[in-house]
Amino acid sequence: MTRCYSSRMAACFDRLKKNQQKAFIPFLTAGDISMPLTLKLMHAAVDAGVDIIELGVPFSDPMADGPVIQRSSERALAQGVTLRDVLGLVGAFRATNLVTPIVLMGYLNPIEQMGWPRFAEMAQQKGVDGILIVDLPPEESTNVTPLLAKHEIDQILLVAPTTTSERMQLIAKSASGYVYYVSLKGVTGSGVLDGSQVKEKVELIQKIISLPVCVGFGIRDAKTAAEVASFSAGVVMGSHLVQMIYDLHQSQMADPVLLETVSKWMGEIRRAIDQK
Repeated sequence: MTRCYSSRMAACFDRLKKNQQKAFIPFLTAGDISMPLTLKLMHAAVDAGVDIIELGVPFSDPMADGPVIQRSSERALAQGVTLRDVLGLVGAFRATNLVTPIVLMGYLNPIEQMGWPRFAEMAQQKGVDGILIVDLPPEESTNVTPLLAKHEIDQILLVAPTTTSERMQLIAKSASGYVYYVSLKGVTGSGVLDGSQVKEKVELIQKIISLPVCVGFGIRDAKTAAEVASFSAGVVMGSHLVQMIYDLHQSQMADPVLLETVSKWMGEIRRAIDQK
């Protein structure tokens, strides 16, 4: 049985299972271009049929992220975007959406500076459903896991191509909501995905970890998304989307047209996943 501390996350995966659908999870860097635009993009994503939104917390040294997301973090940081601002953005989203799960994806430093108890309390108040901290391995999260559970926040953990079966068993003890399978060695946006290898690894993970396995890194288009959705619980798409938004903005496209263009692209991915 899937372990979810967030009621929204549990309801999301229950609905997907009932409808025999797979999760579409886009990644957006909070505050890239502007916070108001990020909020509009979050709502546009929901209108296009996404299931969960991963919201990147800008950080100066995002070690797991490739150039596209690194630059998006730099742009957000240049505008002074902080962890508190990101939590405020989630709160603004919750003013009109109480259904779509939000997962914060980022790094330890901003949370350590705020303090874990304060962060967990604020995250719950603002409506965060899960966190994925890239540089927080399960061995170092023994105090964090129960704190997050207390505040009904799922701890999303990463599984890599090099993760052993023994380590997966450790991850299974701490993770909740879903696990994120990093389909490629390297950083986000790098490499070309080998579907057969990813499928083989996902099947192994599913034998050890009972949570839904969602796959990210290397998924660039509708065809790849559909392929991955055919053997996983969900598809995470980040670098291509972040670059698209930036390019459209740089072309001086008006926000309403930009939102319509991005929403149309997300709708195409949604339909491809559903046609798996």
